[in-house]
Amino acid sequence: MKKGLKKTSLAVLLVFTLGILLAGCGGGAGDADKAGDQTGEKVKAGFIYIGSANDGGYSQVHDEGRVEMIANIGEDKVETIVQEEVPEDKTVEEVMNNMIDQGANIIFANSYGYQQYEEKVAKAHPDVKFMHFSGSILGDNYGNYFGRMYQPRYLTGIAAGMTTQNNKIGFVAAMPTPEVVRAVNAFTLGVRSVNPEATVQVVWTNTWYDPAVEKQAAESLLDAGVDTVAQHQDTTAAVQAAAERGAFSVGYNKDMRDANPEGFIASPVWHLGAVYTEQVQAVVDGTWEPQSYWGGIADGVVDISDFGDCVSDETKAAVNEAREKIIAGEFDVFEGEIKDQNGNVMVAAGEKMSDEDMLSMMWFVEGVIGEVPQN
Repeated sequence: MKKGLKKTSLAVLLVFTLGILLAGCGGGAGDADKAGDQTGEKVKAGFIYIGSANDGGYSQVHDEGRVEMIANIGEDKVETIVQEEVPEDKTVEEVMNNMIDQGANIIFANSYGYQQYEEKVAKAHPDVKFMHFSGSILGDNYGNYFGRMYQPRYLTGIAAGMTTQNNKIGFVAAMPTPEVVRAVNAFTLGVRSVNPEATVQVVWTNTWYDPAVEKQAAESLLDAGVDTVAQHQDTTAAVQAAAERGAFSVGYNKDMRDANPEGFIASPVWHLGAVYTEQVQAVVDGTWEPQSYWGGIADGVVDISDFGDCVSDETKAAVNEAREKIIAGEFDVFEGEIKDQNGNVMVAAGEKMSDEDMLSMMWFVEGVIGEVPQN
Protein backbone atom coordinates (compact mmCIF):
# COMPACT_ATOMS: atom_id res chain seq x y z
CA MET A 1 0.00 0.00 0.00
CA LYS A 2 1.42 3.36 -0.96
CA LYS A 3 1.13 6.05 1.62
CA GLY A 4 1.66 9.79 1.53
CA LEU A 5 4.05 11.79 3.67
CA LYS A 6 3.19 11.68 7.33
CA LYS A 7 1.48 14.94 8.29
CA THR A 8 2.95 15.25 11.76
CA SER A 9 6.49 14.58 10.60
CA LEU A 10 6.15 17.03 7.72
CA ALA A 11 4.79 19.72 10.00
CA VAL A 12 7.66 19.26 12.44
CA LEU A 13 10.23 19.44 9.66
CA LEU A 14 8.66 22.62 8.26
CA VAL A 15 8.68 24.26 11.67
CA PHE A 16 12.28 23.22 12.22
CA THR A 17 13.37 24.47 8.79
CA LEU A 18 11.61 27.80 9.37
CA GLY A 19 13.41 28.11 12.70
CA ILE A 20 16.76 27.71 10.95
CA LEU A 21 15.87 30.33 8.36
CA LEU A 22 14.76 32.82 11.00
CA ALA A 23 17.92 32.24 13.02
CA GLY A 24 19.95 32.95 9.88
CA CYS A 25 18.14 36.26 9.41
CA GLY A 26 19.56 38.04 12.44
CA GLY A 27 18.33 36.11 15.50
CA GLY A 28 20.74 36.96 18.33
CA ALA A 29 21.56 35.50 21.71
CA GLY A 30 18.49 37.07 23.26
CA ASP A 31 16.26 35.23 20.79
CA ALA A 32 17.98 31.96 21.62
CA ASP A 33 17.32 32.56 25.32
CA LYS A 34 13.63 33.09 24.66
CA ALA A 35 13.55 29.84 22.71
CA GLY A 36 14.84 28.01 25.76
CA ASP A 37 18.31 27.14 24.42
CA GLN A 38 20.14 29.29 26.96
CA THR A 39 23.32 27.27 27.33
CA GLY A 40 23.92 26.11 23.78
CA GLU A 41 24.35 22.57 25.12
CA LYS A 42 22.84 19.59 23.38
CA VAL A 43 19.58 18.19 24.67
CA LYS A 44 20.06 14.68 26.00
CA ALA A 45 17.18 12.27 25.47
CA GLY A 46 17.02 8.91 27.23
CA PHE A 47 15.28 5.89 25.69
CA ILE A 48 14.39 2.83 27.75
CA TYR A 49 13.28 -0.35 25.95
CA ILE A 50 11.65 -3.51 27.27
CA GLY A 51 13.37 -5.52 24.53
CA SER A 52 16.31 -5.40 22.21
CA ALA A 53 16.65 -2.53 19.75
CA ASN A 54 16.92 -5.14 16.99
CA ASP A 55 14.09 -7.43 18.15
CA GLY A 56 12.44 -7.21 14.74
CA GLY A 57 9.34 -5.65 16.27
CA TYR A 58 8.29 -3.41 19.13
CA SER A 59 11.51 -2.02 20.56
CA GLN A 60 13.05 -1.83 17.11
CA VAL A 61 10.34 0.54 15.84
CA HIS A 62 10.96 2.76 18.86
CA ASP A 63 14.67 2.80 18.11
CA GLU A 64 14.00 3.56 14.45
CA GLY A 65 11.91 6.49 15.64
CA ARG A 66 14.83 7.65 17.80
CA VAL A 67 17.20 7.54 14.83
CA GLU A 68 14.73 9.45 12.67
CA MET A 69 14.38 12.08 15.41
CA ILE A 70 18.14 12.65 15.49
CA ALA A 71 18.20 13.03 11.71
CA ASN A 72 15.33 15.54 11.84
CA ILE A 73 16.70 17.71 14.64
CA GLY A 74 20.41 17.30 14.04
CA GLU A 75 23.29 15.72 15.93
CA ASP A 76 24.48 19.20 16.85
CA LYS A 77 21.34 19.75 18.94
CA VAL A 78 20.54 16.36 20.43
CA GLU A 79 22.24 13.23 21.67
CA THR A 80 20.62 10.10 23.06
CA ILE A 81 21.19 7.55 25.79
CA VAL A 82 19.72 4.08 25.17
CA GLN A 83 19.16 1.21 27.59
CA GLU A 84 17.75 -2.03 26.19
CA GLU A 85 16.06 -5.04 27.79
CA VAL A 86 15.02 -3.30 31.00
CA PRO A 87 12.54 -5.35 33.07
CA GLU A 88 9.30 -3.91 34.44
CA ASP A 89 10.50 -3.60 38.02
CA LYS A 90 12.63 -1.27 40.15
CA THR A 91 15.47 -1.76 37.69
CA VAL A 92 13.87 0.92 35.54
CA GLU A 93 14.20 3.42 38.40
CA GLU A 94 17.94 2.75 38.52
CA VAL A 95 18.18 3.17 34.75
CA MET A 96 16.30 6.47 34.83
CA ASN A 97 18.40 7.85 37.69
CA ASN A 98 21.55 6.82 35.84
CA MET A 99 20.36 8.65 32.74
CA ILE A 100 19.63 11.73 34.84
CA ASP A 101 23.16 11.53 36.27
CA GLN A 102 24.39 11.56 32.67
CA GLY A 103 22.46 14.78 32.03
CA ALA A 104 19.24 13.53 30.45
CA ASN A 105 16.73 16.33 29.87
CA ILE A 106 13.88 14.07 28.73
CA ILE A 107 13.33 10.33 29.16
CA PHE A 108 11.08 8.07 27.08
CA ALA A 109 10.09 4.68 28.55
CA ASN A 110 8.43 2.29 26.13
CA SER A 111 6.72 -0.39 28.23
CA TYR A 112 3.40 -0.38 30.08
CA GLY A 113 4.84 -1.73 33.34
CA TYR A 114 7.30 1.16 33.68
CA GLN A 115 4.50 3.58 34.53
CA GLN A 116 4.54 3.54 38.34
CA TYR A 117 8.33 3.74 38.47
CA GLU A 118 8.51 6.55 35.96
CA GLU A 119 5.98 8.59 37.91
CA LYS A 120 8.02 8.15 41.10
CA VAL A 121 11.28 9.25 39.47
CA ALA A 122 9.56 12.13 37.68
CA LYS A 123 8.24 13.54 40.95
CA ALA A 124 11.74 13.36 42.43
CA HIS A 125 13.26 15.20 39.45
CA PRO A 126 10.92 18.07 38.47
CA ASP A 127 13.50 19.61 36.10
CA VAL A 128 13.56 16.50 33.87
CA LYS A 129 10.80 15.68 31.39
CA PHE A 130 9.32 12.17 31.13
CA MET A 131 7.10 10.49 28.54
CA HIS A 132 5.57 7.03 29.03
CA PHE A 133 4.37 4.89 26.12
CA SER A 134 0.88 3.35 26.43
CA GLY A 135 0.19 4.58 29.95
CA SER A 136 -2.10 7.21 31.42
CA ILE A 137 0.01 9.19 33.88
CA LEU A 138 0.06 12.96 33.55
CA GLY A 139 1.78 15.50 35.79
CA ASP A 140 3.76 18.73 35.75
CA ASN A 141 6.79 17.11 34.10
CA TYR A 142 5.49 13.81 32.79
CA GLY A 143 3.06 12.75 30.11
CA ASN A 144 2.16 9.80 27.91
CA TYR A 145 2.01 8.93 24.23
CA PHE A 146 0.42 6.18 22.18
CA GLY A 147 -1.45 5.74 18.91
CA ARG A 148 -4.89 4.66 17.82
CA MET A 149 -3.51 1.29 16.87
CA TYR A 150 -7.03 -0.12 16.91
CA GLN A 151 -7.51 1.52 13.49
CA PRO A 152 -4.91 -0.54 11.57
CA ARG A 153 -5.82 -3.51 13.77
CA TYR A 154 -9.29 -3.37 12.27
CA LEU A 155 -7.81 -3.18 8.77
CA THR A 156 -5.63 -6.24 9.30
CA GLY A 157 -8.73 -7.98 10.62
CA ILE A 158 -10.47 -7.33 7.30
CA ALA A 159 -7.47 -8.78 5.48
CA ALA A 160 -7.33 -11.85 7.74
CA GLY A 161 -11.08 -12.41 7.51
CA MET A 162 -10.91 -12.45 3.72
CA THR A 163 -7.76 -14.62 3.60
CA THR A 164 -8.51 -17.41 6.10
CA GLN A 165 -9.60 -20.64 4.49
CA ASN A 166 -11.24 -22.33 7.49
CA ASN A 167 -12.60 -19.31 9.43
CA LYS A 168 -10.45 -20.18 12.45
CA ILE A 169 -8.07 -17.41 13.43
CA GLY A 170 -5.79 -17.30 16.46
CA PHE A 171 -4.45 -14.33 18.42
CA VAL A 172 -1.34 -14.46 20.61
CA ALA A 173 -2.00 -11.81 23.28
CA ALA A 174 0.55 -10.41 25.72
CA MET A 175 -0.91 -8.96 28.91
CA PRO A 176 -4.59 -8.61 29.89
CA THR A 177 -4.60 -4.81 29.73
CA PRO A 178 -7.06 -2.48 27.98
CA GLU A 179 -4.45 -1.89 25.27
CA VAL A 180 -4.33 -5.58 24.33
CA VAL A 181 -8.04 -6.24 24.83
CA ARG A 182 -8.78 -3.28 22.56
CA ALA A 183 -6.40 -4.75 19.97
CA VAL A 184 -8.13 -8.15 20.00
CA ASN A 185 -11.55 -6.52 19.74
CA ALA A 186 -10.66 -4.17 16.89
CA PHE A 187 -9.06 -7.02 14.96
CA THR A 188 -12.11 -9.26 15.53
CA LEU A 189 -14.52 -6.53 14.45
CA GLY A 190 -12.53 -6.21 11.25
CA VAL A 191 -12.56 -9.96 10.67
CA ARG A 192 -16.31 -10.31 11.20
CA SER A 193 -17.18 -7.22 9.14
CA VAL A 194 -16.30 -9.29 6.06
CA ASN A 195 -16.60 -12.83 7.43
CA PRO A 196 -19.32 -13.18 10.12
CA GLU A 197 -18.68 -16.92 10.46
CA ALA A 198 -15.05 -16.50 11.50
CA THR A 199 -13.87 -16.69 15.10
CA VAL A 200 -10.75 -15.38 16.84
CA GLN A 201 -9.29 -17.62 19.54
CA VAL A 202 -7.07 -15.90 22.12
CA VAL A 203 -4.12 -17.34 24.06
CA TRP A 204 -2.46 -15.20 26.73
CA THR A 205 1.31 -15.29 27.20
CA ASN A 206 1.52 -12.87 30.15
CA THR A 207 4.69 -11.41 28.68
CA TRP A 208 5.46 -8.61 26.26
CA TYR A 209 8.82 -9.93 25.20
CA ASP A 210 9.69 -13.62 25.31
CA PRO A 211 10.19 -15.19 21.87
CA ALA A 212 10.06 -18.77 23.18
CA VAL A 213 6.76 -18.25 25.02
CA GLU A 214 5.29 -16.33 22.09
CA LYS A 215 6.15 -19.17 19.72
CA GLN A 216 4.71 -21.80 22.04
CA ALA A 217 1.45 -19.87 22.27
CA ALA A 218 1.22 -19.66 18.49
CA GLU A 219 1.92 -23.37 18.17
CA SER A 220 -0.87 -24.17 20.63
CA LEU A 221 -3.30 -22.20 18.48
CA LEU A 222 -2.10 -23.96 15.33
CA ASP A 223 -2.53 -27.31 17.11
CA ALA A 224 -6.11 -26.23 17.85
CA GLY A 225 -6.77 -25.86 14.13
CA VAL A 226 -6.40 -22.17 13.29
CA ASP A 227 -4.98 -21.39 9.86
CA THR A 228 -4.12 -17.75 10.64
CA VAL A 229 -2.19 -16.31 13.60
CA ALA A 230 -2.31 -12.67 14.67
CA GLN A 231 -0.46 -11.19 17.61
CA HIS A 232 0.09 -8.44 20.13
CA GLN A 233 3.68 -9.31 21.02
CA ASP A 234 7.07 -7.68 20.61
CA THR A 235 8.88 -10.14 18.32
CA THR A 236 8.37 -12.16 15.15
CA ALA A 237 8.19 -15.50 17.00
CA ALA A 238 4.47 -16.09 16.39
CA VAL A 239 4.86 -15.21 12.72
CA GLN A 240 7.73 -17.69 12.44
CA ALA A 241 5.62 -20.40 14.07
CA ALA A 242 2.91 -19.85 11.48
CA ALA A 243 5.46 -20.02 8.67
CA GLU A 244 6.77 -23.37 9.90
CA ARG A 245 3.23 -24.79 9.70
CA GLY A 246 2.36 -23.24 6.34
CA ALA A 247 -0.20 -20.95 7.98
CA PHE A 248 -1.09 -17.31 7.43
CA SER A 249 0.09 -14.64 9.85
CA VAL A 250 -0.59 -11.05 10.84
CA GLY A 251 2.37 -9.30 12.43
CA TYR A 252 2.60 -6.30 14.72
CA ASN A 253 4.76 -3.19 15.12
CA LYS A 254 6.50 -3.44 11.75
CA ASP A 255 6.41 -5.31 8.46
CA MET A 256 7.19 -8.95 9.30
CA ARG A 257 7.03 -10.54 5.85
CA ASP A 258 10.59 -11.85 6.10
CA ALA A 259 9.49 -14.16 8.93
CA ASN A 260 6.75 -15.73 6.77
CA PRO A 261 7.41 -14.92 3.10
CA GLU A 262 4.54 -17.01 1.72
CA GLY A 263 1.87 -16.53 4.40
CA PHE A 264 2.35 -12.97 5.65
CA ILE A 265 -0.84 -10.91 5.34
CA ALA A 266 0.06 -7.49 6.83
CA SER A 267 1.00 -5.78 10.09
CA PRO A 268 -0.42 -2.84 12.00
CA VAL A 269 2.69 -0.66 12.25
CA TRP A 270 4.13 2.27 14.18
CA HIS A 271 5.78 5.40 12.77
CA LEU A 272 7.23 7.05 15.88
CA GLY A 273 9.86 9.34 14.39
CA ALA A 274 7.49 12.30 14.12
CA VAL A 275 6.33 11.91 17.73
CA TYR A 276 9.88 11.76 19.08
CA THR A 277 10.90 14.69 16.89
CA GLU A 278 8.04 16.82 18.15
CA GLN A 279 8.74 16.06 21.81
CA VAL A 280 12.51 16.55 21.70
CA GLN A 281 12.26 19.65 19.50
CA ALA A 282 9.96 21.15 22.14
CA VAL A 283 12.67 20.55 24.76
CA VAL A 284 15.26 22.17 22.49
CA ASP A 285 12.95 25.17 22.01
CA GLY A 286 11.96 25.39 25.68
CA THR A 287 8.28 24.91 24.84
CA TRP A 288 7.70 21.36 26.10
CA GLU A 289 4.51 20.73 28.05
CA PRO A 290 3.10 17.44 29.38
CA GLN A 291 0.36 15.89 27.29
CA SER A 292 -1.54 12.71 26.53
CA TYR A 293 -0.91 12.01 22.85
CA TRP A 294 -3.08 9.53 20.94
CA GLY A 295 -2.67 9.95 17.20
CA GLY A 296 -4.23 7.82 14.49
CA ILE A 297 -3.70 6.87 10.86
CA ALA A 298 -4.55 10.40 9.74
CA ASP A 299 -1.72 11.73 11.96
CA GLY A 300 0.81 9.32 10.50
CA VAL A 301 1.75 7.64 13.79
CA VAL A 302 0.08 4.27 12.99
CA ASP A 303 -0.89 2.52 9.76
CA ILE A 304 -1.09 -0.83 8.01
CA SER A 305 2.02 -2.19 6.34
CA ASP A 306 2.29 -3.22 2.72
CA PHE A 307 0.42 -6.45 1.99
CA GLY A 308 2.02 -9.86 1.68
CA ASP A 309 2.02 -11.87 -1.53
CA CYS A 310 -0.85 -14.09 -0.32
CA VAL A 311 -3.35 -11.20 -0.20
CA SER A 312 -5.80 -10.94 -3.11
CA ASP A 313 -6.54 -7.76 -5.05
CA GLU A 314 -10.13 -7.92 -3.78
CA THR A 315 -8.89 -7.95 -0.19
CA LYS A 316 -6.50 -5.07 -0.81
CA ALA A 317 -9.34 -3.01 -2.28
CA ALA A 318 -11.61 -3.69 0.71
CA VAL A 319 -8.89 -2.71 3.19
CA ASN A 320 -7.93 0.42 1.28
CA GLU A 321 -11.55 1.54 1.12
CA ALA A 322 -11.96 1.15 4.89
CA ARG A 323 -8.65 2.92 5.49
CA GLU A 324 -9.74 5.95 3.47
CA LYS A 325 -13.02 6.14 5.39
CA ILE A 326 -11.12 6.09 8.69
CA ILE A 327 -8.82 8.89 7.53
CA ALA A 328 -11.77 10.95 6.31
CA GLY A 329 -13.59 10.49 9.61
CA GLU A 330 -16.44 8.67 7.90
CA PHE A 331 -15.99 5.47 9.90
CA ASP A 332 -15.13 4.70 13.53
CA VAL A 333 -13.98 1.22 14.52
CA PHE A 334 -15.89 1.21 17.81
CA GLU A 335 -19.20 2.52 16.51
CA GLY A 336 -22.26 0.48 17.43
CA GLU A 337 -23.96 -1.77 17.40
CA ILE A 338 -21.32 -3.81 19.21
CA LYS A 339 -22.08 -6.84 21.39
CA ASP A 340 -19.90 -8.66 23.88
CA GLN A 341 -19.31 -12.41 23.94
CA ASN A 342 -22.57 -12.98 25.81
CA GLY A 343 -24.67 -11.07 23.32
CA ASN A 344 -25.06 -7.99 25.49
CA VAL A 345 -25.17 -4.71 23.60
CA MET A 346 -22.15 -2.72 24.78
CA VAL A 347 -22.34 0.07 22.20
CA ALA A 348 -25.77 0.97 20.83
CA ALA A 349 -26.36 1.42 17.12
CA GLY A 350 -25.20 4.84 15.96
CA GLU A 351 -23.18 5.52 19.11
CA LYS A 352 -19.39 5.67 19.37
CA MET A 353 -17.23 4.60 22.27
CA SER A 354 -15.52 7.46 24.06
CA ASP A 355 -11.74 7.51 24.41
CA GLU A 356 -12.23 6.96 28.14
CA ASP A 357 -14.25 3.80 27.52
CA MET A 358 -11.75 2.51 24.96
CA LEU A 359 -8.86 3.14 27.34
CA SER A 360 -10.56 1.07 30.05
CA MET A 361 -11.93 -1.74 27.85
CA MET A 362 -11.76 -5.11 29.61
CA TRP A 363 -14.33 -7.23 27.77
CA PHE A 364 -14.28 -9.17 24.52
CA VAL A 365 -16.56 -8.59 21.55
CA GLU A 366 -18.75 -11.20 19.94
CA GLY A 367 -16.70 -13.67 17.93
CA VAL A 368 -13.76 -13.95 20.34
CA ILE A 369 -13.04 -17.33 21.92
CA GLY A 370 -11.30 -16.86 25.25
CA GLU A 371 -11.61 -14.85 28.42
CA VAL A 372 -10.22 -11.61 29.78
CA PRO A 373 -8.59 -12.48 33.13
CA GLN A 374 -10.05 -10.30 35.85
CA ASN A 375 -7.61 -9.35 38.60
